[in-house]
Amino acid sequence: MQPFELTLTEAARAIRTGQLSPVELTTSVLARIDAVDGRLGAYVTVAADAALDAAVRAEREISERGPRGPLHGIPMGLKDLIDVQGLPTTASSNVRAGHVADHDSHVAALLKAAGAVLLGKTHTHEFAYGLTTPQTSNAWDQGRIAGGSSGGSAVAVAAGAATFALGTDTGGSIRVPAALNGMVGFKPTYGLVSRHGVTSLSWSLDHVGPISRTVRDAALVLSATAGHDPRDPASVSGQTPDFSGGANLKGLKVGVPRNHYFEQVSPEVEEAVRRAIDRLAELGAELVDVEIPMARYIQAVQWGLMVPEATAYHERSLRATADLYAPDVRVLLEAGELTSAGDYLRAQRARTQMRDAWARMFDGIDVLAAPTVPMTAAKAGQETVEWADGTKEGVSDSYVRLSAPANVTGAPALTLPVGHDAAGLPIGMQLMARPFRDATVLRVGRAYEEAATDAGRPAPITA
Repeated sequence: MQPFELTLTEAARAIRTGQLSPVELTTSVLARIDAVDGRLGAYVTVAADAALDAAVRAEREISERGPRGPLHGIPMGLKDLIDVQGLPTTASSNVRAGHVADHDSHVAALLKAAGAVLLGKTHTHEFAYGLTTPQTSNAWDQGRIAGGSSGGSAVAVAAGAATFALGTDTGGSIRVPAALNGMVGFKPTYGLVSRHGVTSLSWSLDHVGPISRTVRDAALVLSATAGHDPRDPASVSGQTPDFSGGANLKGLKVGVPRNHYFEQVSPEVEEAVRRAIDRLAELGAELVDVEIPMARYIQAVQWGLMVPEATAYHERSLRATADLYAPDVRVLLEAGELTSAGDYLRAQRARTQMRDAWARMFDGIDVLAAPTVPMTAAKAGQETVEWADGTKEGVSDSYVRLSAPANVTGAPALTLPVGHDAAGLPIGMQLMARPFRDATVLRVGRAYEEAATDAGRPAPITA
């Protein structure tokens, strides 16, 4: 096994015991980037020299004083919405040409303090406003989409071109690409991880979280990045929970949706996810049928919040440099100018009702288990999907349909791989819980993962 193939947990253990140095690991991952990223397009910028310098520092620090923690000397990527002092934050857009960040974002500063090694910035769908990331190819099939908007981060981790990465999630933008590339993606509770220094898409829906190869890895990254930051108005105060708890599921209640989540889902996805849910029962969980409240309003509420907030954020640049935006993003931003204040306020009121209804649903269960996305990765350029009942749906609408509820309600949501379809493409299961029960979601994910046989391996890409 090459160092780039190691999970974060495996690499941290090898560094701690002296079997591997940060320089060896970073050199291996940089070589992997050179070998595969020309075909995948995961990175906007690779800071190879700076990464090697950071790895040398980490190696010296660890030899003198031991590791600061599990991220010390671990190479990682950051979605190119996340500011790092002295590096461009392009948001994968011509609108940001020439922009260089003056300061570190809060999460970048925390990762730097933890000793993580920054490899570079990963591609996003322009300004995170889309679910495909067209610049980037799927790690399992280069003729298919990476998913978005954190497509570059997911593909980098899946390809062994980063040991872990951070993404952002407004309607599924961590979980969708993680699922389509066979990775673990975690959207924490709203306000748990600071968004200071992170380019916004929709401030009341945006989250920052990890993409990794295992649930255990995601918990390590979350532990390093969660916590109060007064510069983020949504940031919550209080002690950061312990996310590294055990994986025993005895007595835990897992909700299985009767509606919404298994409607208009490919048979292969449904079969794999239901099989994974049954596995949770075998591990000691109790399965409980649940009704998803206000399901018919989910997409309307999510779009009713996101579209006007995104347009408000881009108001000045849209008026000054509209021609620099990609056509699909420009259309959405201009559509937001037509949204009335009344429509936005109605969406906010419906969101409050939905949060209350989901809280009541979680009174009877600990975790909700469902598909992450209704189908595996679509072919590049595919615009619609036709379901068995003849209904046609936009590809992006399809992907966001099952992930948006966790953004609207602020609930923690995890995706982890649970199988493959006939074409060999990954299938993801999504686990959700009431806000601030992040540790419970990670506990269930770890229990499933520890019972699996192939967790944590990168995509089979020939260099």
